[in-house]
Amino acid sequence: MAFTPATACCNPSLLLAPRRASSSRGSPARAQALLCTPSTSAFRGLRGATSAAPAPRWRRAASSTAIVCGKVTKGSVPPNFTLKDQNGKPVSLNKFKGKPVVVYFYPADETPGCTKQACAFRDSYEKYKKAGAEVIGISGDDPASHKAFAQKYRLPFTLLADEGNRVRKEWGVPGDLFGTLPGRQTYVLDKNGVVQYIYNNQFQPEKHIGETLKILQSL
Repeated sequence: MAFTPATACCNPSLLLAPRRASSSRGSPARAQALLCTPSTSAFRGLRGATSAAPAPRWRRAASSTAIVCGKVTKGSVPPNFTLKDQNGKPVSLNKFKGKPVVVYFYPADETPGCTKQACAFRDSYEKYKKAGAEVIGISGDDPASHKAFAQKYRLPFTLLADEGNRVRKEWGVPGDLFGTLPGRQTYVLDKNGVVQYIYNNQFQPEKHIGETLKILQSL
């Protein structure tokens, strides 16, 4: 089932109905607004005395990421970008025009879920080629990290370094866990560069492969 950022983010009441606010806790409008406002205070509280320890790599990469309502939607043409691939070469999205493209944003190299997802794309890569499609993975890791990740798991597709998460923000990829974790979202673009499908599932990364293949085979 496709995740619609505009539904989940712009209609917070669908996620959690706010309790009736008392005078000591502020107005209902303020309570509702807080549902779409990223906050890490709860997570800092859990760390307690260890709060001074270095944050995990995925969390450092997410420091500039906020929960935003989706800017790229089904039927739209996403903004072009030029990013360095795992070999340090600049790659533009426009380069792939004329064929379907699967663009997937993932939190970070070498994390368990992202490794499962990348290997699942690898194992199904021949099916993507048969459908005439290209696969592009994007995260905030640098080209050197991508190169090591691709070599270790023999990834045959392109990985792009979105350092600073600029493209992630431009596309409006929603974050998870109140913005502390970069979101995992996959887009299927047709040969004209129009988005035909958006799939979001942070905790079942391998489902992105099956869902996107169904759409590609129907184009």
